[in-house]
Amino acid sequence: MIGGLIYEGLAKDAAEAEKLAEGGEITFDSCHMHDAVGPMAGVVTASMPVWILENKTFGNRAYCTINEGLGKVLRFGAYDDEVLKRLRWMEQELYPVLEEAVAIKGEIDVKVLIAKLLQMGDEAHNRNEAGTSLLLRELVPAIMSCSKTQEQKIAAFNFVNGNNHTFLNLSMPAMKCTLDPIFDIPYCTLVATMCRNGTDFGIRIAGLGKNRWFTAEAEMVKGLYFPGYGEEDAARDLGDSCITETAGIGGFCMAAAPAIVQFVGGQVSDAINYSTRMYEITVGEGRAYKIPALDFRGSPTGIDIRKVMETGIRPVINTGIAHKNPGVGQVGAGIVNPPEDCFKQAIAACAEAWSN
Repeated sequence: MIGGLIYEGLAKDAAEAEKLAEGGEITFDSCHMHDAVGPMAGVVTASMPVWILENKTFGNRAYCTINEGLGKVLRFGAYDDEVLKRLRWMEQELYPVLEEAVAIKGEIDVKVLIAKLLQMGDEAHNRNEAGTSLLLRELVPAIMSCSKTQEQKIAAFNFVNGNNHTFLNLSMPAMKCTLDPIFDIPYCTLVATMCRNGTDFGIRIAGLGKNRWFTAEAEMVKGLYFPGYGEEDAARDLGDSCITETAGIGGFCMAAAPAIVQFVGGQVSDAINYSTRMYEITVGEGRAYKIPALDFRGSPTGIDIRKVMETGIRPVINTGIAHKNPGVGQVGAGIVNPPEDCFKQAIAACAEAWSN
């Protein structure tokens, strides 16, 4: 929030930003309440360019900022001059190239790209190397033919190509677009949203509507740390990126991305086991998203809170780990689960709401 206020020119430094934030003049709200998603700290401000994803069947849209890359970035709580300079370059130099390229190219079927990347070793949450490459294949001809200078076009290409997490900021809104239409289906006990903010973890249930959240304290992530960091440095689980798992990809498709264990910890057998266990708490298998290592079985899709409570199995999420102090950035990655109490609250609320 501090970095966002400085970036927008509403505060000149961290002290002024903190005072402004505490003064009640600024309204803060969840990205999900505004048809948007944001990885990690999830900061979206008025001047930030966004990807626009549309569900062509139901007509709803979702939005997400352009990914900054890994390390010391705003979404991990960093907001020094380097971070702010990069954000302004993305707004003033990168965005115009991408905007014109997308206009030249036309619509890109992100669902098809996700189906392909699952056949290429990605899972669309913490491993996006294939996804980013597939996106570039779609955009490069248009980038090269757009009206911007050669220097701008090369800089835009190099930035996207140098950031394997570029595609994360498309897979997230794509999954939100997929899930939002299930809200208000009568008596539906499927999880429509999972997200966290570094202190609390929240879920929403399809049949109970968009305005009802069930929250509990977010858990600590268990995983691998960058050199020089350890568990004592970590913040609690945070970010909207587990919308990918909510829709059946990400951690639910880790069997499709065995190399990810080098990033989040564990063995290849663990990745396979994570995916197979998720079939026990979901209502079906995806028709578009297949897992090669499981004989092309469809991804486990549709988390049912009744099955979570019956089996005691909680959804698996792979995620980055942010430092507990602002301004440091990412310090590792690992595996985490939603707190059980979210599901206990939700099942009780369903019983109360539908008892008649």
